[in-house]
Amino acid sequence: MLYESTRGNFPDQTGKEAIALGMVPVGGLFVPKELPQIHWEEVRGISYPELAQLIFKRYLPDFPEEKCVETSKIYTDGVFDSDNPAPLVNVGDMGILELWHGPTAAFKDMALQALPHLLGESMQVLTHTDKVLILVATSGDTGKAALEGFKNVEGTEIMVFYPEHGVSTVQEQQMTTTDGVNTKVVPVVGNFDQCQSAVKEIFGNPDLREKFKEQGIAFSSANSINWGRLLPQIIYYYWAYLQGVESQRIRPGEKMNVVVPTGNFGNILAAYYAKEMGLPIHQLICASNENNVLTDFFSQGVYNRKRPFFVTSSPSMDILISSNFERFLYEVSGRDGSKVGKWYDDLQALGEFTVDSDTLAKARKAVIAGWAGEADVLAVIQSVYKEHAYVLDPHTAVAVKVYQDYLRESGDNTFTMIASTASPFKFAKTVLEGIDADALEDDEWANLRKLREITGWSIPKGLQGLEDKETFGLEPVQPEEIPELIQKVYIPNR
Repeated sequence: MLYESTRGNFPDQTGKEAIALGMVPVGGLFVPKELPQIHWEEVRGISYPELAQLIFKRYLPDFPEEKCVETSKIYTDGVFDSDNPAPLVNVGDMGILELWHGPTAAFKDMALQALPHLLGESMQVLTHTDKVLILVATSGDTGKAALEGFKNVEGTEIMVFYPEHGVSTVQEQQMTTTDGVNTKVVPVVGNFDQCQSAVKEIFGNPDLREKFKEQGIAFSSANSINWGRLLPQIIYYYWAYLQGVESQRIRPGEKMNVVVPTGNFGNILAAYYAKEMGLPIHQLICASNENNVLTDFFSQGVYNRKRPFFVTSSPSMDILISSNFERFLYEVSGRDGSKVGKWYDDLQALGEFTVDSDTLAKARKAVIAGWAGEADVLAVIQSVYKEHAYVLDPHTAVAVKVYQDYLRESGDNTFTMIASTASPFKFAKTVLEGIDADALEDDEWANLRKLREITGWSIPKGLQGLEDKETFGLEPVQPEEIPELIQKVYIPNR
């Protein structure tokens, strides 16, 4: 199994090489040259770790089998709440796939608990490297999940950048209270897109790479631009289907719909790859918040980041440049690297690009897109709680609203799985506002306790006592100051 660049501008790499590099050094992302086929019946009846092990082995044949086994064990070694790290819960006619039972109460744990194992093995292919510096841009949840996964891991340093005032109080506290000896957390004066662009520019800067290489330090990424971050996300779509069959919500071999609240497009891309691998998926539905650049693309064929940026109650989706969308465009364009390269050159230079009609038609066939506003989010949180006593976080509420719109317009009664990406306690203020606005407190930590009191749900372990922990965040920086900062921190006496 080899991996190629989405822009056709770099030699093919092994799985280890693709994961170690993080992204294509000259621009672009790594994708597998072919997708293994895994029929759902082939994996029926096995455990989550066994499923993970099989998928790792198919995509990473250059990894020792014992490494795949070791990595898969994280899903039952006490890191997650139970031996089922991703339960499918029936809520009315929907199946809610709860992906937030890991240490940081967000779906990113499903991949970022595995990535240190995959990256540790992969770094062996890099010569003249004593240490890897993991640079992470986050819109809220990736940051803490990456910090938790790589905290105190020997041979690694990790620096996380997040938009100042662009994440929830709980998300910020989660990141800045991380006390690892190898962790740094930096607020950026700007939005997530500016954080992400600055980090991607560092990866593509050969002079900066050489400076760090002279110090025995290589760059890598824990964002979903890294194939090692995206790969573990494929697993839980198979797991969702298997649970649907076993609970008799899905007849064996029948297809299901998948709805994903979407920011950087990695989570829904994993579902797309699962479908291409043979998983019986009927319709993929991409749900956006008011930053609906993706919805507009599927409507018009134009990707335009030159638009107002909204800070919403679903901050992990407050994104205008969805990095993994490049991989999707590569697939639906017939794997035409020259087209993709031209589109992303236009995005960089002009702030937008327009795809050809054939690519747009294939994109629309693969994915349906919709979006939800802030008022919609509160209304859905309220209605689902009243009707089903189930508590949605704002991101999952966006997905439910978009699904309701799709169901009303299409009449498609196919069993539908909603990817639930975060615990409602991470966004207690918004959730309370939807459920019982009169119960709102001025203090966010009081809102967590009030939400527990009203709903009877338990506050996740990782959020308990968070407000009393010591913080370790650095001073805010401008996006253009990020390259200078990492040199100052990691290249002493330069």
